[in-house]
Order: sequence, then C-alpha cells, then structure tokens
Amino acid sequence: MTGTTVVSTLMVRKWIAVFCLTAIILAVFVVGVGAAPPRQQGGEAIFQQKCAACHTIGGGTLVGPDLSGVTNLRDVDWLTRWLSAPDKMLADGDPIAIELLKEFNNIPMPNLGLTDAEVADLIAYMQAQDGGAVTVEPAAAQPEVISQPPGDPDAGSQLFIGERALANGGPACISCHSVDTVRGLGGGTLGPNLTHVYGRFGDAGLSASLKGLPFPTMQGVFSKKPLTDDEVADLHAFFSQADRTTQKPISSTGFFILGILGTLVFLGLSQLIWIKRLNGVRKPLVGR
Repeated sequence: MTGTTVVSTLMVRKWIAVFCLTAIILAVFVVGVGAAPPRQQGGEAIFQQKCAACHTIGGGTLVGPDLSGVTNLRDVDWLTRWLSAPDKMLADGDPIAIELLKEFNNIPMPNLGLTDAEVADLIAYMQAQDGGAVTVEPAAAQPEVISQPPGDPDAGSQLFIGERALANGGPACISCHSVDTVRGLGGGTLGPNLTHVYGRFGDAGLSASLKGLPFPTMQGVFSKKPLTDDEVADLHAFFSQADRTTQKPISSTGFFILGILGTLVFLGLSQLIWIKRLNGVRKPLVGR
C-alpha cells in the first residue's frame, strides 16, 4: 500500500468519524428540543387528572374560567397560593378570589391537596401553554362540547337513589347527597343538596364534573370507579329535570313530627298485638 493510499484512507475515516459525531449531536439536540421538560410533563398530567373537569386552556368556560393566559394575568406568587389553598384565600377575603367566586355562580374552587412540587409543575405547564399562544386576538371561545349519549332521567333517578348499581362499583349518590324530588326522606348530608346543580354548573360544566368528579372527597371514592358515559348522561338528564322542580324538601320540623308520629304508631301497634300478654298471670292471682 502506497503512502498516498494510507493518507487517503485515514482522511476518509476521519471524515466518517466527524459525520457520525455531528449526526449524534444533532439527534440529541432535536430530541431535547422536541420533548417537554419533566416539570411541564408532570404539570400536564396533574392538569388532566385534577383540573380538566372544571377548566380548559383555550377551550372555553366550564365550571370555572378558561385558563388560557392565566400566567400572564396573575403573578406566580398569587397562583401558587391559590393552587395550594383556595379555601384559605377565600376565608381570608382575597379580593381576586372573592371576585372569581361571584363571577362563577358562587361555586368555590376545592382544595385539591396539591404538594408544593405539584403546584410548581402545574404553573410551569400553564406558563408553557401561554408562551406558545398566538398573539392575535382570538375569537370568542365557545364551551367545550362534551360528547355523550342522550340521557334518561328515570334511569338517572334510579342511579341516584341506588335502585341501579353503578357499573364500576361506586356508591349511590344518595349516600352523600340529596335531591328534593327524591321520594322519602331525602338523602345524605355529607355533600350538598343537588336539586339545582344543573342551573349552577350549566350544561357543559355539569357533564365535565360528572365525568371527572374533581372534588377531593369524591376523588378518593371514584378515582378507580369512574362513571360510564351512559351513567353520566342519565344523571345529567336527571339533574336537568330536578332543576325545574318546585317541590320543597322536608324541614327539620317535619322530621321531628314524623318521628313523634312514628313512635306513637309503634306503641299503639305493640299494645294491640300484646294486649293479652298478662292474662296468664292475672287470672291465677285473682283466683287466689
């Protein structure tokens, strides 16, 4: 092999090595640019799990406001305190929190129990969404359309009171809630009365809330036992029908009166059933 051939071979190998190294650097750069930072990825997962039932980013108002541009509208310190403890901020009379409460039908944002790291991830995700927003003035956002089958209010009533079991094993709504149209003595008192929940949340908001059940107490119960699309539709139809009711719930006085009447009826029946219970004792005593 001549000296010229050796030099040519070394040059070829050198350029091949340079080419491979350049390709590797470009590949790493492209992957790094294309992938969202871990903090943003974590924030997106938290948003979908705990926020998307009540909020959208650019999709319009649901139960709560559309959060598009929220990191430009509110400073990070306020957002951090709000996401960490909205109930405390409302109790302390924060003017922005009070204004939001009035604007959105007096439906308070629940405390989601987020850790400091989760709050930071969520804010990072929303900042990333706002940073990628188009700067032109958008058209008026329309509420997100929730695709669901038509509901049956009678089936929804059966689901509410437990006559029909929920498909994934969740407890009946009446365990914690009441509705004025339900026959009998109502339901549980752990959660609010849902007679007019349709009017408070609106059509899209109620559908989103039933799909996600974003409230902390319900998350613990239904996180692994979600409602099916048919159950969401049936309960939605039931609440829509109940919202138009004029029936009054039984008051505490009514419960007291019913209790007294029930006691009197029980005592009267017991006297009738066992009226001769002492005859076998009295007759021998009188005879003596």
